[in-house]
Amino acid sequence: MAPDDSVLLRTEGRAGYITLNRPRALNALTHAMVRRIDTALAAWERDDAVSVVVVSGAGERGLCAGGDIRAIHADARAGGRESAAFWRDEYRLNARIARYSKPYVALMDGIVMGGGVGVSAHGDVRIVTERSNLAMPETGIGFVPDVGGTHLLARAPGELGTHLALTGAAVGAGDALLCGLADHFIPSRRLTELAASLAELDVAKAVRRCAQPAPEGDLAGQRAWIDDSYAADSVEEIVGRLLDCGEPAAKEAAETILTRSPTSLKVTLAALRRARELGALEQVLDQEYRVSCAALSSPDLVEGIRAQVIDRDRRPRWSPAELSEVTDADVARFFAPLGDGELGLGG
Repeated sequence: MAPDDSVLLRTEGRAGYITLNRPRALNALTHAMVRRIDTALAAWERDDAVSVVVVSGAGERGLCAGGDIRAIHADARAGGRESAAFWRDEYRLNARIARYSKPYVALMDGIVMGGGVGVSAHGDVRIVTERSNLAMPETGIGFVPDVGGTHLLARAPGELGTHLALTGAAVGAGDALLCGLADHFIPSRRLTELAASLAELDVAKAVRRCAQPAPEGDLAGQRAWIDDSYAADSVEEIVGRLLDCGEPAAKEAAETILTRSPTSLKVTLAALRRARELGALEQVLDQEYRVSCAALSSPDLVEGIRAQVIDRDRRPRWSPAELSEVTDADVARFFAPLGDGELGLGG
């Protein structure tokens, strides 16, 4: 496959279509793909013939499973320069999508995780289906939600975003809508019809023709224990409240959290709380860039990817291994300014 084939671009009628085209890798994003998408968006923004942009993923499995973490693993072991450069362009792309001057329609069918959320959930019109499976699972690989994920999750109702960030739990269409990660439910069998109609019709009219009520999710009925437990000031207290509240789902959440990187958990909680105060996406992306670059020198990122993706033994050896061993100084290191290396989106 030629490098340019990893992102397919075409225009038809009033629409520009972007298709992520690495189906065997679940359309995982590479640096070249990010650059190609960004270049296309910049060109179409200046093109009066293009009135709407539609983003989808090739294959039947999903829009995008995230960044190419095998490449990140190899680069982190080698010093991390390529990953830092990749994130710089990726986060700038996320900001471009959020501020795009033309309707940006994301077809969030199937698996949408990590970087896949970044190229979809910042759009104007975010479509989920009965097959949608959205997650920010970074704490499970020794990383922290990025691509504007902490911005999105910090704005979810109550503490739903904190629950999803710490556990890395995936949600379906109904819960994605509840959490503000999507806007409309359309059955997967009608996505082709929707995409084709956008070449001719106004976006709102095209969506109305296909949209249906979403299947009910699970989180609305769990708000009481989620909001109470995750409002705690520390990860240790959150786990304690989850175990004490008596709900089986809360106990399961606690057990899941305790399998994640202790350092990633504490940094994630701090990043979410800071994101609420920062407000603007650009400022949050600046913060995420500092955190991501710091993670490159953390042993947990290499170890987490090894355990989950490379060796697949699912037995990461975190360092430190316990929440109590992660100090405030350990967490603060992730938020340290980068000097001349800052992303600089927030001014």
